[in-house]
Amino acid sequence: MLDTAAMDAAALRTQFPVLERVAYLNAGTDGPLPAPAVDAARAELAAELAEGRTRAHFERRFELQAALRGGYAEALGCVPEDVALTTSTSEGLGKVLAGLGLGPGDEIVTSDAEHPGMLGPLRAARELGVDVRMVPFASLADAVRGTTTLVACSHVNWRTGERAPAELAETGVPVVLDGAQGVGAVAVDVRALRCAAYAGSGQKWLCGADGSGMLYVDPAFGERLRVTTPSYMSFADASQGIDGPLRTDAARFDASSLARETVALSLAGLDVLRRAGLAAVHARARDLGARLAEGLAARGRTVAPRSDTTLVSWEDPDPADARARLAEAGVVVRDLPGTPYLRASVGAWNDEYDLDRLLDALGG
Repeated sequence: MLDTAAMDAAALRTQFPVLERVAYLNAGTDGPLPAPAVDAARAELAAELAEGRTRAHFERRFELQAALRGGYAEALGCVPEDVALTTSTSEGLGKVLAGLGLGPGDEIVTSDAEHPGMLGPLRAARELGVDVRMVPFASLADAVRGTTTLVACSHVNWRTGERAPAELAETGVPVVLDGAQGVGAVAVDVRALRCAAYAGSGQKWLCGADGSGMLYVDPAFGERLRVTTPSYMSFADASQGIDGPLRTDAARFDASSLARETVALSLAGLDVLRRAGLAAVHARARDLGARLAEGLAARGRTVAPRSDTTLVSWEDPDPADARARLAEAGVVVRDLPGTPYLRASVGAWNDEYDLDRLLDALGG
């Protein structure tokens, strides 16, 4: 049995109505929505409807954004001044890779198992003449050489749940991490990781709105980054016109516009997890993931190599068909196109019943 003394797991579970119907194991795509988050978004929309979108509306937007920035900073282990609010992990990665101004003569080392959210910015860099070298995920640190400009890779491998090699911190080159399967799922300390930048999602493990995300930028590294698409939010004082100075903190990389209700939903979803205790949330999800991996192996399933994370992938002869059959049985997982894997994303809101429901539906 799991030790849940560190948090009231049953109370946390009640915040997620979807779990009354299905075993929801797909936070690696979209986290389940907690009821308080939906209530918060409704309240903001109701106020906009009744009061109009006047000056007070924009002041409320900025108030909510400041609170969300602080919450994301807590989840990342940094100060709010080093966090930008984005619409997705991909947006953050794109801002960093484009902002470096790389071209011929530069080399980016990445893995051969990256998510399209990273592959898109890497493709754009390659089109500018950058040498993008792909190596096995476990070999990333060993692949760095004298000609390497940058390492860009996942913190947690989206296919298998493996963590990026810890030795990346010792390579001497900047490391940009795709944290879509990291922040909210596992404990993240960007300073301990010694990464130059860390992009994450708000809608996955932090149970926020679609169209929410974050970007940590190390201040020293940030001095090298050009703001490629400056917007109103980038200016320190927009009243000075085109020559007005840009902000000096990470907020200069903020998305150009985030809806008030989007930010409110994301903040309230994060607060549900903060009240339970982020450390306890991480520990419970990790333990549940390990239990599921053991259960799958005991039933003869080939589980992908993984670390102490929240993703569990296993081989299936027809992953897409298996995913559909599981959905009919009330179990939500995803298949990973181009791989032999089905993937379960296990959160602290899940329980042993959810895992057993998955194992029983698989059979064998």
